[in-house]
Amino acid sequence: MSDESSVIEAVEKRLFIDGKWVEATRGATFDVVDPSTGEVLCAVADASPADGRAALEAAVAAQADFARTSPRDRADMLMAAYELLMERADDLALLMTLEMGKPLPEARGEIAYAAEFFRHFAGEAVRIDGGYQTAPAGNARFLIAKQPVGPCLLITPWNFPMAMGTRKLGPAIAAGCTSVIKPAHQTPLSMLALMGILAEAGVPAGAVNCVTAMDAGGVMEPLIRSGLARKLSFTGSTRVGRVLLEQSAEKVLRTSLELGGNAPFIVFEDADLDEAVDGAIAAKMRNMGEACTAANRLFVHNSIIDEFGRRLADRMGALTVGRGTEPDVKVGPLIDAAGLEKVRSLVADAVGRGATVLTGGEVAAGNGYFYPPTVLTGVPRDAAMADQEIFGPVAPLTPFSTEEEVVEAANDTEYGLVAYVFTNDLRRALRVAESIETGMVGLNQGVVSNPAAPFGGMKQSGLGREGGAVGIDEFLETKYIGIAVS
Repeated sequence: MSDESSVIEAVEKRLFIDGKWVEATRGATFDVVDPSTGEVLCAVADASPADGRAALEAAVAAQADFARTSPRDRADMLMAAYELLMERADDLALLMTLEMGKPLPEARGEIAYAAEFFRHFAGEAVRIDGGYQTAPAGNARFLIAKQPVGPCLLITPWNFPMAMGTRKLGPAIAAGCTSVIKPAHQTPLSMLALMGILAEAGVPAGAVNCVTAMDAGGVMEPLIRSGLARKLSFTGSTRVGRVLLEQSAEKVLRTSLELGGNAPFIVFEDADLDEAVDGAIAAKMRNMGEACTAANRLFVHNSIIDEFGRRLADRMGALTVGRGTEPDVKVGPLIDAAGLEKVRSLVADAVGRGATVLTGGEVAAGNGYFYPPTVLTGVPRDAAMADQEIFGPVAPLTPFSTEEEVVEAANDTEYGLVAYVFTNDLRRALRVAESIETGMVGLNQGVVSNPAAPFGGMKQSGLGREGGAVGIDEFLETKYIGIAVS
């Protein structure tokens, strides 16, 4: 693995437009900060609306030729990019840890996860199909074709800076769509590194473009309203997703929105407690809890909540907090000062309403945006964290008595991304999984994300699905061609 300074130095800091690295208008830049120290890592190009327009025009100009590339050629590009990601996993993981904070082992895991989207969609590229059907009257034939939707706008979040990019770029490239991608301003370096890999893998000029910007709305809104793009894919907060959906309505853009979550984690009295605690650690502590799939509301049957809380507090309290590059660190910093303050205030609110702290709960002095793993018990359902994504390493426990009660509580939210259910009763597992209003359910497991499975939610957790066999459909139009035969 390279050292920190050489990894940062190796990454291009400019915009990637039409296959070339270019400076932002007027040479504008913004700083990228290490959240574990608060120190500036480097400066990257700060795109203007004109830069965004140039990137989209490049994507539009390249669309027709890219759509004509063979499925096998597009699959080969994705496989080449997969191999490059895996070859450079150590350096890419270090880069991610420096800009985002997650511990190196988690960062390496994300690189492998990100690469897998390219391998998965390389297979989907050669399986795009249609249909042939005889009309019911027999006098015509129906030919069903699948075609690229066209130039796409892709907006990714900071919490999984590589995987959220490949989850969108993989199906776009496989389908033959060109794109402009804008990463979060907190974590642009991973995406810029990915642009270099895609160019090296043979993706043609203009097929993939990247703009980094502090003023995301100022750069992206004109592109959404321009009429040049045909699709928007966004991962981020529900609040921003609503705004983007309104903007997309003007030109009727095809939209995929992966928005906020408020995941219930339900432990019934017959669950295997060791398995449930393992699942809670996985569902809560991945990425320091900064994930839309993180367990946000832990409902534990009142007959086992004391024992479950003790075991969970012991496990979480033993996790080492520190800079993600240090050995044995399991919990890195939160992304920024605002994220840290949100977690602190949510915990203070819950404690003020009667919750008890089993471990953690106090911010340590020092640099960086660190919050200790925290377990709260007796969290009332009117606590602020019951309605908001915590986005931090805090596990709030709430007791319940009956299946009907906990299902009602789990569904009492505007969100519907994922739920976790722990029980050894098969009939109950199926009843609850079918009754909970979420797009995904983990039964006796704390991780649901998989490139080969459809990821997405119900209600205000989003529209559409990413990954799986259906993920590429979000980037394809279905065309019906009627052929008279008599």
